[in-house]
Amino acid sequence: MIAAYAARLDADDPLSGLEVGARPDPEPRPGWTQVRLRAAALNHHDLWSLRGVGLSEDQLPMVLGCDGAGVTEDGDEVIVHSVIADADYRGDETLDPKRSLLSERYDGTLADVVGVPRWNVVPKPGELTWEEAACLPTAWLTAYRMLFTQAGVSPGATVLVQGAGGGVSTALVALGRAAGLRMWVTGRDGAKRERAVELGADQAFEAGARLPERVDAVMETVGAATWDHSLKSLRQGGTLVVSGATGGFAAQTDLRRIYFLQLRVVGSTMGTRDELGRLVRFLAATGVRPVIDSVRPLEEARDGFARMAEGDVFGKVVFTRPA
Repeated sequence: MIAAYAARLDADDPLSGLEVGARPDPEPRPGWTQVRLRAAALNHHDLWSLRGVGLSEDQLPMVLGCDGAGVTEDGDEVIVHSVIADADYRGDETLDPKRSLLSERYDGTLADVVGVPRWNVVPKPGELTWEEAACLPTAWLTAYRMLFTQAGVSPGATVLVQGAGGGVSTALVALGRAAGLRMWVTGRDGAKRERAVELGADQAFEAGARLPERVDAVMETVGAATWDHSLKSLRQGGTLVVSGATGGFAAQTDLRRIYFLQLRVVGSTMGTRDELGRLVRFLAATGVRPVIDSVRPLEEARDGFARMAEGDVFGKVVFTRPA
């Protein structure tokens, strides 16, 4: 099969370790199914993997990719859920201490075929294209869990999204708007702020700007660069949901603000299979669709990786495979 895989790791030049070429088909496993992929989407996780975050040299070569949609051995059209829990674990699989994501312990979705436990697929509705469906399992599922499971907000609440343009950010805006939330965004790029408003954000502000009022919740994926602004933007009793730190992992915090204003800081990682199923049904019912930055065949994966590495994306980069 053709796959995009990590052949080497380089923290400073991650794309130097990316190869696109022939790899063996996945080995059959008891209780697993093989999905012939029609589309797969790129995530920052793939770049971090090439840098050696969550992946070690002794695991190479590793097929990259967490997101994908395709057809099972039985002919079912499905979306792949990439959180692989221990076979004996019961409950929220994101809390399983032995969990992994596709492309960490098992080969991922940037390939012709991926193997996953049979439980790790959900039906793809006909309302979604293959490209749209492939965008959902990481960025959109992350956004869904942040908003509807972790933030505790209700329709009419105001939510600030730090960083306009990324896959999670665009998903947050689209989902929040459809659910009756007032969505605000920040960003350094004026063009991306304008596109966020076109997507459904009520207002867009420069990074670090003083807001007209404090908000009910902040969705934080940037990290150190926006952390202080996120805390200062919350109303008393507000919630800061953190699901990433692409702009730095370490930030100073004035703890007095957190306890005096009774702020909630909540971590959020990916989502469950059940949440993915609800997300899929929500999109089918509302007409909300993922924002797709660009679509190209998997053979051109290097161009897609380079585009993401340069930060020149708005929405999801998707790779396709022939039927």
